[in-house]
Amino acid sequence: MPQLGFLPRRACAALLSQMLRPPRAACLPAVCCHSQVAEVMLTSQLKPHQEKPNFIIKTPKGTRDLSPQQMVVREKILDMVISCFKRHGAQGLDTPAFELKETLTEKYNEQSGLIYDLEDQGGELLSLRYDLTVPFARYLAMNKLKKMKRYQVGKVWRRESPTIVQGRYREFYQCDFDIAGQFDPMIPDAECLKIMCEILSGLQLGDFLIKVNDRRIVDGIFAVCGVPESKFRTICASMDKLDKISWKDVRHEMVAKKGLAPEVADRIGDYVQHHGGISLVEQMLQDPRLSQSEQALEGLKSLKLLFEYLTLFRITEKTFGEKVRTTETQVFVATPQKNFLQERLKLIAELWDAGIKAEMLYKNDPKLLTQLHYCENTGIPLVVIIGEQEQQEGVIKLRSVATREEVIKREHLVAEIQRRVSQP
Repeated sequence: MPQLGFLPRRACAALLSQMLRPPRAACLPAVCCHSQVAEVMLTSQLKPHQEKPNFIIKTPKGTRDLSPQQMVVREKILDMVISCFKRHGAQGLDTPAFELKETLTEKYNEQSGLIYDLEDQGGELLSLRYDLTVPFARYLAMNKLKKMKRYQVGKVWRRESPTIVQGRYREFYQCDFDIAGQFDPMIPDAECLKIMCEILSGLQLGDFLIKVNDRRIVDGIFAVCGVPESKFRTICASMDKLDKISWKDVRHEMVAKKGLAPEVADRIGDYVQHHGGISLVEQMLQDPRLSQSEQALEGLKSLKLLFEYLTLFRITEKTFGEKVRTTETQVFVATPQKNFLQERLKLIAELWDAGIKAEMLYKNDPKLLTQLHYCENTGIPLVVIIGEQEQQEGVIKLRSVATREEVIKREHLVAEIQRRVSQP
């Protein structure tokens, strides 16, 4: 809140009068003074253009005015967001709208072309802030702070081609919540995701999907796929565009513009085109190629831990890829091996005969990842996995799609599924 709001009414009027008063107009009240200044300013700005018939009074490209009615909506939204931040114990922070250019460009690299530079004012090269994260990092370093839970709400500026219909502007608000410091793994991360869910649910925007990742997994994928370490960041910048353009276009940028070998790009594509929750994490943990990267395994184990905390926060069932169900299927029959169609048919028939609602893919040898994705996309809660090893040992894998798998005796399968699906 501006400091002006804390001043007594008489002090406010005096301050406004002093700030807005034109020369030799000391006797004018503050409001009248403000009105005259505005009128003089507008008149002086428009006169030179009256001779130019094509001149249009408008806001700069990529910006907008908010009417009083729109401001009511914005203020209600920001009040709710800030209230959530405070409920989670965050401290407020404000930083300058502009920073030293070197501070910003050192972080943004490829995005530095999107930064608004200011004219040299007294020997300092300055730029408008691109986001609120780098100023926060600068604040921590400058004040030698090791940890801080902070929120900040403020405008940022990006010199990119605005797409107004998609809500992309050159000037816009960001609402940041960060927990800086060293803590036990994934606990602060889970709280940040909980905050996102509280805010998005509170705004009643409808269904939403939160995407999470871990840089260690990305770097591990790049390493095992054969990306030179010197190209990690630039290839990652291309991959980040997958929300906006197709994999075909991203691949073209990686190969044609950034010099990545086509076969390396194809190996990356095998991973980055998959989406899912905990089952995808568990599947990637079993990936023979990724298992060669200790870094990727550490990231995957962290994500698995994160999903456990999210389950305790009771938010995994409301976000992270789950959709409105159109079927009542209770269990899906899957296999990781080829030539197991007959075993799947026997097993699903046993489930149907027991009155259990079950599905399987109509393919001879479907990939396990494809089968698990089908469960996640359709909201099937349980999956039965049968393979050669399970068959030999007389057991079966019964996996909760939202949590983890269990190995149970083959003869107990029907009873265990019936027990689970009967629970509220």
